Amino acid sequence: MRAWIAFAALVWAGWLAPMSVAGAADMPVHTLTFKADGTFEPAHLEVQAGRFKIVLVNESTEAVEFESLPLRKEKVLGPGVTSFVVLSLSRPGEYPFFDDFHPQVKGTLVVLPKP
Repeated sequence: MRAWIAFAALVWAGWLAPMSVAGAADMPVHTLTFKADGTFEPAHLEVQAGRFKIVLVNESTEAVEFESLPLRKEKVLGPGVTSFVVLSLSRPGEYPFFDDFHPQVKGTLVVLPKP
């Protein structure tokens, strides 16, 4: 029974993997870095409306947390860790974000209209 479940999981993953890779290839990717000096780089991140990925890089020696209340997203990263969040935003505007562990560290995600 366990062998059958393992086989089914592999088949299922094999069918879904090509679809997820194809979708990811079309997605714009942006990088947001938590710097060791306690700032975001860039602090003002501009993206086109639609679906996109933000790669989060923690270059500091402390844990950080990317958080945005209007976006309803949060992600904790240990020192030296890289991770990501995927967002889908159709409404242009400015969306603040901050490091929840260091609330004085703030930034803005600017969503531009599609051309």
